[in-house]
Amino acid sequence: MRCGKVIAEPNQHYFVLAIMVSRMVDVQTASIAIASASVVAGIIYYSLQIRLQTRARQTDLVIRLYTAFGGKEMRQAWEKITTRECSDFSTYQNEFGLSDLNEVGWFFEGVGVLLRRKLIDIAVVDDLFSSPIKISWEKMKPVAEGERKKFGRPQIWEWWEYLYNEMQKREQRQ
Repeated sequence: MRCGKVIAEPNQHYFVLAIMVSRMVDVQTASIAIASASVVAGIIYYSLQIRLQTRARQTDLVIRLYTAFGGKEMRQAWEKITTRECSDFSTYQNEFGLSDLNEVGWFFEGVGVLLRRKLIDIAVVDDLFSSPIKISWEKMKPVAEGERKKFGRPQIWEWWEYLYNEMQKREQRQ
């Protein structure tokens, strides 16, 4: 002790410095943790938004398809192809033409492609279109097979058939 003052020993300075550094590390660690948590929260939020947006787009697509299928021309075409008695492509083409078959077939081809590419949910397709798909394909299958044979193109109406097969698989699982 000199002149009534306490002089800190050199080891005390290091102790105080160590406490100050450890507090800074704690603050730095906390700020890094907070920043990391913010990034993770942002990624989770963004992922959920993308998921919701995808679902909304799929729903919009299915509603548009359903609206198109419910249109007067489509319903009339579907009714015609499902009530006509003909199982041969050439006879069908000569007697009825192909416009009604193409109207319905192209629609279901599109739905089949969307389903295959997982752009629409099979449960929704099943809920809205299962009966029309089943009835129309079963009625038009011989005509479609004849068209494939005539033109040597097994791909003709392949996605309509795929759609039918997927509906059959789903029905068997339920």
